[in-house]
Amino acid sequence: MKKMSLPTVSDYCLLEKIGTGSYATVYKAFKKDKSREIVAIKCVDKGTLSKSAIDNLLTEIKLLNVLKHEHIVEMKDFFWDEGNIYIVMEYCDGGDLSSFIKRKHKLPENICRRFLQQLALALRYLRDHNVCHMDLKPQNLLLMRKPQLVLKVGDFGFAQYLSNSEHKFAIRGSPLYMAPEMLLKHKYDARVDLWSVGVIMYECLFGKAPYSSSSFQELAEKIKDCRPIEIPKAAHVSMTCKDLLMALLKHNPSDRITYDEFFAHDFLDLEHAPAKENYDKAAALVHKAVEADADKNAKEAFYLYCEALRYFIPILINENDLKRKEILRHRVNDYIRRAETLKVAFRDDNDEKHPSSENKGNTSHLQRTPSLERSSAFAYNELRCLSKSTSGMTDALEIGEAAEQYLAEGSYALALEKFQSCLGILVSLLGKEPLGRRRDLLHKQVQIWMKEAESTKGLLATKDIDSSPRTTDEQCILQ
Repeated sequence: MKKMSLPTVSDYCLLEKIGTGSYATVYKAFKKDKSREIVAIKCVDKGTLSKSAIDNLLTEIKLLNVLKHEHIVEMKDFFWDEGNIYIVMEYCDGGDLSSFIKRKHKLPENICRRFLQQLALALRYLRDHNVCHMDLKPQNLLLMRKPQLVLKVGDFGFAQYLSNSEHKFAIRGSPLYMAPEMLLKHKYDARVDLWSVGVIMYECLFGKAPYSSSSFQELAEKIKDCRPIEIPKAAHVSMTCKDLLMALLKHNPSDRITYDEFFAHDFLDLEHAPAKENYDKAAALVHKAVEADADKNAKEAFYLYCEALRYFIPILINENDLKRKEILRHRVNDYIRRAETLKVAFRDDNDEKHPSSENKGNTSHLQRTPSLERSSAFAYNELRCLSKSTSGMTDALEIGEAAEQYLAEGSYALALEKFQSCLGILVSLLGKEPLGRRRDLLHKQVQIWMKEAESTKGLLATKDIDSSPRTTDEQCILQ
């Protein structure tokens, strides 16, 4: 390629320095044409480049030329002159995730989930292209503030083409976020990025990395000793959040969550990520809910509305067009109100069928649960009687009853936690249960509570719409 055919630095006006690295300086700039497009320009001093730095830079340019994804910082151009190499990138006006965490001290779980969803979408794209980033850390996760706060993966200086079966030995990345197998100079593969995601997730939730240390030596000792990673005592995180965090932060890569398991994890819920096809799914579910509602099937209509909300709410939060957003917000609020009304309707219906202990002297504990139908009430009562011979089953059933009570009261986070807790026990017991009446009853109850847990997730998602206080520059992600 001839130098004269390339653009020159005079095509841009540098405005201010926004970052520095070991061999590069990053400037905010704008293009000197009618567009006046704002960009970030990474200026690399040729004179400071070692052979490995040149290799890294060439790999970064090659990768960024190929990788095009909404959650990966886009390379718009590159060129050079006598002293420097210039990489023109899209400008991310929200700074980086590290600065965002420092300003907020720690992030609410729903905001952490949203950032992790976006990081996971980028990683899924990278895995599809056999690319391993090798240097995931909050400083390399950039934020776009307008039209809404969006996370983008940047700095591919250490990235490599690396499949799950290939192994490497060279140390790459930043020690605090580096997987144990890499830090200890063992062979490693693409799973190193998953450890880094775990450290980033921990820092988002608690404001510091799990192995924060004053020196590299201290960090290495903690890693080498496999020091247990603990959740801060004052912190509260949901069971699914903790499950993902601990699955990512496994010292032995063989024990660590796989990429497929990571992308499928309930905490991320990528299945309901905002997308055109998911809008169509949500609309179809609402249509079915309206039909069930017209047929006086309150419970089925409730389940369908809740399932639709799990698709609609991420789309609402992600919508950029203010007019469309307001229309969708009104529709979603209508669906939320109808779901709540239906929940009360079938609860009251069941209360009529099963009077509370205040009105009837010898009723069972079962009759205080809000959402069991007459036919399943007798079956459930039989299951409780049959469960007494098995350690843990009776306790798990009582946890499930508490979950239903919390659901009826609108305490969705507690309801979901209880549903997940009881199902974790009952599903395990079901797998060991021999064929017979008790197994049939237990299977039926597990199915009921699984459906109610899914509905609870739909209602809990409604809290994301306005659960966090807004600031001027971050309100878009918190709407």
